[in-house]
Amino acid sequence: MVRNCNVQNRDARRSPVLLTASIEVAGVPKPVRLRNISDSGTLVEGDCLPPEGSITFFERNELRLSSRVVWVQGRYAGVAFERPLKREEVLRQVPIPKPRELPDTRRPGLACRPLTSYERSMLETWLSNSYPVLGD
Repeated sequence: MVRNCNVQNRDARRSPVLLTASIEVAGVPKPVRLRNISDSGTLVEGDCLPPEGSITFFERNELRLSSRVVWVQGRYAGVAFERPLKREEVLRQVPIPKPRELPDTRRPGLACRPLTSYERSMLETWLSNSYPVLGD
């Protein structure tokens, strides 16, 4: 992708996401998908994106920021926010990952209960028929 040299020298940490948002241009909101977000901007994907240099409003849930399109390449565009977002504002837009549930692969333990009288008699019968008695 061809990008503006200012974008390649970014120092903001980006969080990968896949969320819906919109970019408003001249009062008309255009739906986009966020691919990543940082305190200084976002990477969006969508149809009919505004041209590079367009002044826009970026909207996601209750967040509404004045912004500018800094580059466009096909279905992708880089959007710079007019003011840096606080860390809390960025994290509010990044959903908390669901914890992965790992299967329990442990073997069940042995039962530590006393034998019933029936089980004891079965065991005694089995042992007496299976092994020769010592001393005979």
